[in-house]
Amino acid sequence: MVYKRRNVVERCFDRLKQWRGIATRYDKTVQPYEAAVTLASLLMWA
Repeated sequence: MVYKRRNVVERCFDRLKQWRGIATRYDKTVQPYEAAVTLASLLMWA
């Protein structure tokens, strides 16, 4: 059961890293980076 959840989380990170700005961490401060991760997550979810 734990492995299934781990697989979902790992796939989510893989999909997030398809976004160039998130994968290379262009934003050096926390707030813009969190905003980019949130935006990418919302777009993937929608």
